[in-house]
Amino acid sequence: MKYDILIVGSGLAGSTAARILAEHGKKILVIEKRHHVAGNCYDSKDNNGITVHRFGPHIFHTNHKSIWDFVNSFGAFNHFQHKVLSYAEGRLIPFPINRDTLCDVFGIALPVTEVSSFLKKQIEKSTFNVPAQNFRDAVVSQVGEHLYDLFFKNYTKKQWDREPELLSAEIAARIPIRENRDARYFTDQYQGIPISGYTAMIESMLNHENISLMLNTDYFDVKNDINVDKTIYTGKLDEYFNYCHGELEYRSVHFEFKTADTSFFQPVSVVNYPNDYDFTRITEFKHFTGENSDKTSLCYEYPSAKGTPCYVVLSRENIEKREKYKGMSDQLEKNGTHIFLGRLAEYKYYNMDQVIERVFNALK
Repeated sequence: MKYDILIVGSGLAGSTAARILAEHGKKILVIEKRHHVAGNCYDSKDNNGITVHRFGPHIFHTNHKSIWDFVNSFGAFNHFQHKVLSYAEGRLIPFPINRDTLCDVFGIALPVTEVSSFLKKQIEKSTFNVPAQNFRDAVVSQVGEHLYDLFFKNYTKKQWDREPELLSAEIAARIPIRENRDARYFTDQYQGIPISGYTAMIESMLNHENISLMLNTDYFDVKNDINVDKTIYTGKLDEYFNYCHGELEYRSVHFEFKTADTSFFQPVSVVNYPNDYDFTRITEFKHFTGENSDKTSLCYEYPSAKGTPCYVVLSRENIEKREKYKGMSDQLEKNGTHIFLGRLAEYKYYNMDQVIERVFNALK
């Protein structure tokens, strides 16, 4: 069969692009290196009958109704509202930082109307660069040194295996801070998790007469054998160009799955461990879907330099390399032969809804 477009990768970016183009009459071939679709959104039921996210927790959230309607067209979502606690100073503390966090940490009864002024005082007695030169500056300029030390400093060291001063301030753009008692991690209008799982959602996306799928297929092994008008690439940016400007750095995670012989292990789905132990967080999956089991399934996350790429590392050196590669990818896109989409192909952090929005815009 002759294909119009080759899509490299069946994660959220590649599968969204495949579906949109297929519905416009294009013949699509999707090739996937792994044995499964859905990329790092991949989930499956474990021996406890609980749906487990195999590459860490994924909670879908967006303020865009068009994006929410799009994902719901491939499977119904529940209305899960994500909450996180942080284990610090020997107790569980509300996170992200909100009014209740401040009352707990500082042992005060603080009215909501005074949260802003309280944080301002914490910031005023702290030292940081303006404008922010790195991750530490960006966080301290928002919450002050004490809260930075308690919740962010050591977590960041574990996550990235480097001092926060060596990381881009861009990373801190994802940190939510509340001046009220809203303890939800996200405040988007639409939030939830697909009831049948992300894998089923992606399989539904790819279930179209114009889409062909090849699993266990490495693009770099077959690229010379496939003749198409356009390639949409969602893999590692540096790998595509044979590392000609050097390797970009990615952080991975070692996921250790455990079963606890109890109905529930922790009060919320995710508990962060910024200062204690070698793992960064524990996820308890039963909170996501309400599945019934006498036991509960847990995932301990240990950051690693090796393994499946999960996060880009926005250090100065990597950003400089990214710009060199981006110049090359931009030229291919101008030629009309390629589109580079997603976290790995653009070496950029995206939330799931941002990935879909990026695909929407790229295919206009």
